[in-house]
Amino acid sequence: MMRVGVKNGGKCGGIVLGGLVMLGLTLSVSGLAYADDEPEVDIVNVTVPVSCTLDGVGMNSHTTEINNHDYETEIGTTTLTAYCNDANGFSIYAIGYSDEEYGNTDLIGQATNELIPTGTTLDGTVSNWAMKLATESNATYPITLMNGYGSYHSVPASYTLVAERQAATDVGTAAIGSVLTTTYAASVSPTQIADTYVGKVRYTLVHPYTELPLQPQVTDSGKICYYPNGSNVEGTMGCQTISASATSATLLASNFSRDGYGFAGWSDKFDYSTGANFYGPQEDITFTAGEYTGNNDGLSLYAYWVESAGDLQNWSGCSSLASGAVTALTDQRDNDTYAVAKLADGNCWMIENLRLESTNSDNSTGALAQGYGNSSTYGNFSGLATAEDANFTDSTTANSLYYSGTQSGDATVDIGTTNYPGYRMPRYNNLNTPANANNRPQNPTSNTFTNNNTTVGMYSYGNYYTWHAAIADLTYNGTNNSSSDTTSLCPTGWRLPRGGQNTVTAGQNGDFYVLTTTLTGMVPNNANSGYAYYSGTVDGTNVGKLASDSLRNYPNNFLYSGYFYTSSARGRGSYGGYWSSTAYSNYNSYRLYLDSSNVSPGTSRDYKYCGFSIRCTVSAGT
Repeated sequence: MMRVGVKNGGKCGGIVLGGLVMLGLTLSVSGLAYADDEPEVDIVNVTVPVSCTLDGVGMNSHTTEINNHDYETEIGTTTLTAYCNDANGFSIYAIGYSDEEYGNTDLIGQATNELIPTGTTLDGTVSNWAMKLATESNATYPITLMNGYGSYHSVPASYTLVAERQAATDVGTAAIGSVLTTTYAASVSPTQIADTYVGKVRYTLVHPYTELPLQPQVTDSGKICYYPNGSNVEGTMGCQTISASATSATLLASNFSRDGYGFAGWSDKFDYSTGANFYGPQEDITFTAGEYTGNNDGLSLYAYWVESAGDLQNWSGCSSLASGAVTALTDQRDNDTYAVAKLADGNCWMIENLRLESTNSDNSTGALAQGYGNSSTYGNFSGLATAEDANFTDSTTANSLYYSGTQSGDATVDIGTTNYPGYRMPRYNNLNTPANANNRPQNPTSNTFTNNNTTVGMYSYGNYYTWHAAIADLTYNGTNNSSSDTTSLCPTGWRLPRGGQNTVTAGQNGDFYVLTTTLTGMVPNNANSGYAYYSGTVDGTNVGKLASDSLRNYPNNFLYSGYFYTSSARGRGSYGGYWSSTAYSNYNSYRLYLDSSNVSPGTSRDYKYCGFSIRCTVSAGT
């Protein structure tokens, strides 16, 4: 919704103008020694404690000649050696890879384009080919063959587990290798056309042995489908339907979560390889009418996971991160991992919405929130400790972020225990727990269930927070008009973005304002005494849509995450709001607002007791 010209704030949500190959290295460098000086020595230690690699020998073309009605076995031999220096084991998967296409199991005629399919009838009556595996004999740590591949077996059309070494109590030495050999067989029928037929098998080692390989998926025509793309991924998602005349679509926010990984967006290649396109969780994409309908396959999109590279708290890597680059960091308070990127403004941002709702009981490793030193200072934020039930009822009690009071502003905002569930902030925007992974609201703008097979991603929306919760203000008395650059629910070393109308009138540029103007290359409209916003058409350009698209595009990833007001979540999938650290009055604070055709870049305001999303940022110099 949009509200124009209301200077005293408004109802929540409206615009108010205003490991592949790893090694250990020890390097010593000696400096020059001057007279009467001791030599200076720098010692650099780089340790990679775990390494697991797969080496193949004899993987060039295996060539043989075979007559019609004959079959031949033991065609070539490839030796695969897996080296792992830990006890977690590994798995080896195989897949057909003919013509550089995952899942293609045919031998392809080079002159005639005729095919020999995979199969195990090796008597010369039917044309086919097959593969067989064998393990090393008398080995201390042998590989176990899976799925009957000790005899000739069809080449798998999808990644298939063919061998594994499970976790062990001892692996001997780091140099020990587990050896697997593979050979091939072919059978040719009397009617097979003469030609040279070529096929491929791709082998992949996955470590530890409980992990799964990433692999391509086939999506039905007329659909965009979303795939979890990795091991230990929680949550489910459905597909979007695309009409034959459609030329654009708004992607769905992610419903997936993965322990130890940040979600950075969607990729149209499962392995994120060269040429992959990356999209924000709710980015608008364009395509040719009929491109994903008719006889064409639909669009497969894969969760883009980035493994945690360290802790969010007091992170010092922003200065060395390349522009547009993405990493992932873990919040020590609840061990949740977030994708982080250096955006167009030159600063680093969390590109996922904050999901903090509970904290570790032991906070000795650092502050729970920026500006607070230990658990006794802020009571461990016990108000974040209890997950929400599936539904909000008057009989439900829990600790949570909440507000109570009236819209006139004489509200009490607290982080603590409340028995007034009608004003509790919802966990992940309601129902987003692993137990409810298949039962979440499927309508982006309501809490109702639908049967349209389109699961809207709730996990990406994160939690809602009142403004005083966002700035970690435990002393709010209803008259606090102070902005906060020193305390917030952001991890230590991070902060809430700055906002405010002075981004226009006084040249004190807020973070949301700088980011949006840098992305669009356009200064927003100015109206009503200097309040800045993007809206309407200027010089033939829909500047509101331009700004909204820019913020939602990868890697910015701002979402239509909605807001929380009077006991319910609203506007999910339609518009979003993000708190700044900047107060406007006793009762209102500035926030970023975006919908499909309007953006207020941190210059509009709303009631402090409303629940909005949080994004944290850190300056490039840190």
